[in-house]
Amino acid sequence: MALTPQDIGRIANLARLELQPHESERLLTQLNGFFAIVEKMRAVDTTGVEPLAHPMAVVQDLVLRLRDDVVSETNQREANQRSAPAVERGLFLVPKVIE
Repeated sequence: MALTPQDIGRIANLARLELQPHESERLLTQLNGFFAIVEKMRAVDTTGVEPLAHPMAVVQDLVLRLRDDVVSETNQREANQRSAPAVERGLFLVPKVIE
């Protein structure tokens, strides 16, 4: 999949970016290079290859050191919402932006 200069222009427009012509050319080259690498990776036959949880798992057995999932701070919702202009039932109220 190769991008065209029109694709770059559309992406820049959607991202609200104003690109100079030399920037668009450089971005086109970089993105097409990225897609070329992805296509090479997709061409590799990975049938029967188990996914790894960590890249070092190929070299040695790994035991991930994970901390216990416990609450470490108290609930401070009310204190955090004191400065909010509008709150209802514990939620911040914001102006409607989508019609």
